[in-house]
Amino acid sequence: MKPNFQRMLALIDEVFATRRDPEQLQVNEKAIQKLQRMHPATLSEFADENGPAAWILMIPTSGKTMNDFISGKISEQKILEETSPGEEYKAIYLCSATVLPEYRGKGLAMDLSLKAIQKIKKDHPVKALYVWPFTKEGDALAKKLAEKTWLELFLKKH
Repeated sequence: MKPNFQRMLALIDEVFATRRDPEQLQVNEKAIQKLQRMHPATLSEFADENGPAAWILMIPTSGKTMNDFISGKISEQKILEETSPGEEYKAIYLCSATVLPEYRGKGLAMDLSLKAIQKIKKDHPVKALYVWPFTKEGDALAKKLAEKTWLELFLKKH
């Protein structure tokens, strides 16, 4: 196993604490398979000889699902449960952008995210981007992405 893989998992656990919060998306093999059926651009990775250095996870959804999440009616885990492959997606949830410290500041998260959004927009009438920012960097990324992609940005508060 490449050394960066375990570091990426530890970083995700440190920042998002997903294993201790059942409201957050639990990324497992079943979730990954569903995401890939929804759209191949839902998961993006930058890797080198040491393994992954950046991971991006996006979930295309309906406007209703976005509004239900932003208003607190549903959890992050429910976003994936309530979204089906083959739907017409009008929003994209930037679920996570994780970059190892030594790779930050190089534009990896921005580049991977822009490419994923462009691919999803090619196939769906996406008009909005939404995010539940856990860090100031995540908040800044979402704002820049919305600006560059001309998508309306919606933020869920903690």
